[in-house]
Amino acid sequence: MKFNNFNAKTYLLRHAQVMLFSLGQLWRQPIASVMTVLVIGIALALPAGLYVLLQNLNQVSEQWDDASKISLFLQQDLSDEQARKFSQNIKQWPEINNTHYQSAQTSLEEFRQLSGLGELLDSLPSNPLPAVIIVIPSNNNLRPDAIGSLLARLDNLAEVELAQLDMEWLQRLRSISQTSQRGLTILAILLSLSVLLVIGNTIRLAILNRQAEIKVIKLVGGTNTFIRRPFLYTGFWYGILGGFFAWATLLIALGLLTGPINHLALLYNSQFIFHWFAGQMFVSLILIGMSLGVFGAWLAVGRHLNAIEPR
Repeated sequence: MKFNNFNAKTYLLRHAQVMLFSLGQLWRQPIASVMTVLVIGIALALPAGLYVLLQNLNQVSEQWDDASKISLFLQQDLSDEQARKFSQNIKQWPEINNTHYQSAQTSLEEFRQLSGLGELLDSLPSNPLPAVIIVIPSNNNLRPDAIGSLLARLDNLAEVELAQLDMEWLQRLRSISQTSQRGLTILAILLSLSVLLVIGNTIRLAILNRQAEIKVIKLVGGTNTFIRRPFLYTGFWYGILGGFFAWATLLIALGLLTGPINHLALLYNSQFIFHWFAGQMFVSLILIGMSLGVFGAWLAVGRHLNAIEPR
């Protein structure tokens, strides 16, 4: 039992020594190490920043789901009594949660206050504005296909001159968001491949620089596993440092954007709060960077180490 414990402690101690040795190797080449870390950090920060922006955009669109309304512009020849009765009838539909009727005269008064064209409106022979019914769909009909079906059904009614979806732009925004998420996935994959290439090329150069040392180690009986270990830890450190730099870069960039975004929200009287996802991004970027670093180093070492044999 003591023998097994001693081996485990020795094994962990050797790994710790190699880990610190690999970090020391990076410290001895500060310019090259910093440049590699910067490239990795920027490659990781770009998709992470886009992910945070898309998550906030999705939260905004979810908050606006309940604001989806359909405006029904009624026929001019409908009387006020007929329009009110029509509003009560469609209110009974299961797809509709509530309706709000606004007479033509009320619409004219609102337009008069907002436009400041009171004298011009008084000179008109008749009221050009129709009565309007604001339709609020039920919560289970807020899906784009369900709202589209309800909109078409309302538009085909004889009493309706025009049916318009007030939040049609939000559906376009969701479509753009879905496309952006697909593009973000592709971008993240491409940048991850670039990180693997950067780390792999860096490890390849390190192997070539230590080629004579590797031959000597193999001559005295060193295994490929023993030789591979410091290079894997080099990729490990590159990945962790690159992930930390990506996280710091992301926080700085989001800090610069938070002020203008919050000011824009205040202009629209919105209670929107920009979420940084700082903790989630810290853990994710460190783990992703570390995984890419180790994997990239493993690929490079596996490819070049077998080609170096003592003669």
